[in-house]
Amino acid sequence: MKNNLIVASLLVTSVMFAQEKELSKTQKDSIESLKEVLITTDAIIGSKFKAKNKAGSTYFISPKELKAFNYDDVSRILRTVPGVTIQEEDGFGLRPNIGMRGTSPNRSEKITLMEDGILIAPAPYAAPAAYYFPTVSRMQSFEILKGGSQIQYGPYTTGGAINMVSTQIPNRFSGRVIASIGSFNTKKTYVNIGDEHKNFGYVLEYNNRNSDGFKKIDNSSRNTGFQANDYVAKFRINTDADAKVYQSLTAKIQYSEDLANETYLGLTDEDYAKDAFRRYVGSNEDFIDTEHSQIMLTHLIKPSKNLSITTKAYKNDFARNWYKLDALRLGTSRVSINSILEDPIRFNAEYRAVTGADNTVDNALLVKANNRDYEAKGIQTVANYAFETGKAKHDIDFGIRYHEDYEDRFQWVDGYAIQNGVMNRTSNGTPGTDANRITKAEAIAAHVLYNLNIDRFTFTPGIRYEDIKLNSLNYGTNDINRVGTTLAKANNNINVWIPGMGILYKINDDYNLFTSVHKGFSPPGVSAGEDAENSLNTELGFRFHKNALQGEIIGYYNNFSNLQGSDSMSGGGAGTGDLFNAGAAIVKGIELLATYNVIDNLEKGFKIPVTISYTLTDTELKNNFNSAIWGTVESGDEIPYIAKNQLAITTAFETQKFNFAVSGKYVDAFRTIAGTGTIAANNKVASNFIVDFSAKYNLNEHISLMGNIINLLDKEYAVSRVPAGLRPGQPFGINIGIMAQL
Repeated sequence: MKNNLIVASLLVTSVMFAQEKELSKTQKDSIESLKEVLITTDAIIGSKFKAKNKAGSTYFISPKELKAFNYDDVSRILRTVPGVTIQEEDGFGLRPNIGMRGTSPNRSEKITLMEDGILIAPAPYAAPAAYYFPTVSRMQSFEILKGGSQIQYGPYTTGGAINMVSTQIPNRFSGRVIASIGSFNTKKTYVNIGDEHKNFGYVLEYNNRNSDGFKKIDNSSRNTGFQANDYVAKFRINTDADAKVYQSLTAKIQYSEDLANETYLGLTDEDYAKDAFRRYVGSNEDFIDTEHSQIMLTHLIKPSKNLSITTKAYKNDFARNWYKLDALRLGTSRVSINSILEDPIRFNAEYRAVTGADNTVDNALLVKANNRDYEAKGIQTVANYAFETGKAKHDIDFGIRYHEDYEDRFQWVDGYAIQNGVMNRTSNGTPGTDANRITKAEAIAAHVLYNLNIDRFTFTPGIRYEDIKLNSLNYGTNDINRVGTTLAKANNNINVWIPGMGILYKINDDYNLFTSVHKGFSPPGVSAGEDAENSLNTELGFRFHKNALQGEIIGYYNNFSNLQGSDSMSGGGAGTGDLFNAGAAIVKGIELLATYNVIDNLEKGFKIPVTISYTLTDTELKNNFNSAIWGTVESGDEIPYIAKNQLAITTAFETQKFNFAVSGKYVDAFRTIAGTGTIAANNKVASNFIVDFSAKYNLNEHISLMGNIINLLDKEYAVSRVPAGLRPGQPFGINIGIMAQL
């Protein structure tokens, strides 16, 4: 495979391109009458104007929109995007669960996550569950691709892809400081400084975020919050802008650390009804400790005005230990926390122990150190060549990527006891005596995308190729030195072609129609019998912009020949990480987005926009099978954890001096195991409607006061029944702050 890469790289170096177009170039968005930045080497879409002229479903969240609410929770940032499913967990968005068009939201493992055009999940091929998510406060824009628009980006092409564009090097000396404080002793600090000269530019960033949390542990003074730091430095050298062959080289260095007193242990229905923000004493020792670092080099060369070539080399390292209560053993039987909370009557002794009602013997509570290391590294090159022949405009993208990643599990279990309502450690486990295995992946991916524009038509055929090699080395629980005496090996290889085609017809300047069809794909697992996920995905859309009203309506239909599920603790399973084949399934839906400027009075200097987005998702499993996670599945059942209806409404009052915004999101009730008809109460997460508010006042051009209110109406609502038991969303909370900028 590596020899193939060398040959391919030599070829690609003469023809490659950047996925996007360069930072300091601006284009007036004729639809929005806004100037939006088009970012060369890091962006995929670059502007709302481009998003609305794609032959496929795309969505662009601009810097202006991100500043409106000053969110640092990606769950709330994406709440208005049609087709996106969010499963909240900790209330702060530390480890979001994101799905798109019916894919499982669990740990965002079924979508392609990128930062600056680079895969950002800890091990996207070997172990795709995203226990790391970039710090949202340092993002400049978000790009969401669905349907045929995502064919260039993989390996997951069923639901969609999200690219987060980090803060770019400015084109002049600038800086910004934001400091805020709020409910639950939540504090945030952000510092940014950067500059650009003729042949050099840089930007430096620091993020700090900490909180005491909004839950209370029984019989404990320990808080349920977190503390996180994030550091980023970017440096660029470049030739003169008017050089015959323009080149630039950008280095990005990132490091972050996060410590959160977060747990998998939720509440029973009865306890949740009494106090949704309670935590059992059995979760007192739970925490997750993480470190992440990234080194990335980006080289851009423009041999001619028609050809651009971008090469990125990257290395991401991630280490985490989620130390949390896993099970109880009061006698000879081990009972998982999920089983206890699902049936506290059957497992009443275990329930009384985990709540601190009864004393236990030593080592009755089993706290697992889910200690894992990850690495992902690779090199990718993308080339774009644009030219015209007569009335036809041609744009050709060709890209190739070599990627390696691995997950190393080296875990152990400590024993605890409950005495007089207090949790105490009674034994120390030996590292490597629980999960002790390494899963590796090696992949070559390539794509070609051809964009042909003739008069009112745009045709976009494309194809992607993935060659994936997976292997696992399981040393077992008795070989902590990894000598290999009981080594069990497994491997799985696959190569696949992923074609797609999009067509856009521009009716006039106000209306366009588009459609796309493409192959949906997710890689298989490493174990025998774990098949790849395959589907045929189609969409049809209509975009409109008439006077003060603009928007789009899209219908899609995904026909799965094989849908994958996964056994993860975060999804309520045993945590093996193994995939299972759910077989045939249908996912179809409607996505609606509309914005109406009620008032847009430039003379009086204010505007009132209203945006509405709606998502209908209809799912149907076609096979009968038994699953420890999805239950007893029968043909016709709905897929769990997918809300059928979602509705978001946002309005704002904007002036040069002052603005405020209100955003409301409705999420329909959804089932937690497969089924049809009325959802049983013990397998249901109820619907909710949550309203947020934000305001900003500009004292002068350099200093602004700002604030936001999360859950304005103080609604108490459940967000999930996994990993174990019911868990609440964030209650009413206020944050106020100040921003100073140069």
